[in-house]
Amino acid sequence: MTANIESIQKDLKAAKLDGWLFYDFRGRDPIAHRILGLPDGMRTRRWFYFIPAKGTPKKLVHKIEAQSLVSLPGDTLYFSAQEELRGNLRKILGRSQNVAMQYSPKNAIPYVSMVDAGTIELVRSTGVKVATSADLVQKYEACWSKSQLESHLAAGRAIDKIVQQAFAFAAQSVRENKHLTEYDLQQWIRKRFDEEGLTTEEGPDVAVNRNASDPHYGPSRESSAMIKEGDLLLLDVWGKQKASGSVYYDITWVGYLGARVPDKYAKVFTIVREARDAAVDLIRNCIKSGKPLQGWQVDQASRRVVEKAGYGKYFFHRTGHNIGQAVHGNGVNMDGLETHDARHLIPETCNSVEPGIYLPEFGIRSEVDVYIDEKEARVTGRVQQEILPLLA
Repeated sequence: MTANIESIQKDLKAAKLDGWLFYDFRGRDPIAHRILGLPDGMRTRRWFYFIPAKGTPKKLVHKIEAQSLVSLPGDTLYFSAQEELRGNLRKILGRSQNVAMQYSPKNAIPYVSMVDAGTIELVRSTGVKVATSADLVQKYEACWSKSQLESHLAAGRAIDKIVQQAFAFAAQSVRENKHLTEYDLQQWIRKRFDEEGLTTEEGPDVAVNRNASDPHYGPSRESSAMIKEGDLLLLDVWGKQKASGSVYYDITWVGYLGARVPDKYAKVFTIVREARDAAVDLIRNCIKSGKPLQGWQVDQASRRVVEKAGYGKYFFHRTGHNIGQAVHGNGVNMDGLETHDARHLIPETCNSVEPGIYLPEFGIRSEVDVYIDEKEARVTGRVQQEILPLLA
């Protein structure tokens, strides 16, 4: 499927940009390939594709790869010598003054910063200003169709059920003094995924006690802790349906292998829950009122709760990420810490909200998914309100 030129031009006009300049060299910008719908082919030389806000798109390709952009509409210019490249680049840009590229000032959003600094310098040498395509990219990379939303909701129903079953299985194993490691439980969940028609690139994360203080901890056959009475058990589970085009569902829950949750765990979970809910409430309120909202602002709302409680240094990752056909999608992230994500939250996208506090002896995180449509934002699955006492 090739790019929707008419739709892109409409978005360029709304953003007050003169055009969108796509560039690639040997597959360095997969975003360009996906948005333009380029088929596989030999592209060993640089190419440019310019979509103006108004008028006919233009291609600039090497003479020995004249067919490299043949699937795209527009007029074609060619180059072989460096002088031809520079001269024809000026021609395809024409009178444009502000052009979007896969670039982020100071690499603030590295997920879209695909064009190398030298090429940015080359484009600027033609007299145009280069703007980031970050918000444009997420419209064409992160928005879901209705069928994708349905696939997310279906995966969510299955995963919510599997997570509760996994907690019950862990509790039963402890009661019966059966040998169960983090890795064993991970594989048990993977088996349930197969039975429910789900798939995942990796994971899930199954972690007890201090292992849960590593946000990306993953047990292995060679290195895995026993699950026993008195353990705090964190499950971060993500998956999607096996059908092509399906999108992920991604949640984190926490249980305690005992009859009563100790106060030290309950206290930290309460802070994490309040931080989670502060972010979700901000998203809901802004979408409902039509107020623009950027990713870093959501992160700030959540992080303030944790910092006010005195645990700021123990919350060392972004508040959430975009979700798509990959669990970490290419839309806006809820991030003002690792990056300054100034992209706006837009309709038909979904993000995780997952603050965490990671102390030396244990870690706690709570994760939900928030889907945004034209008039409202909603959590798409079950929401944990307290740590589950699994042996109660």
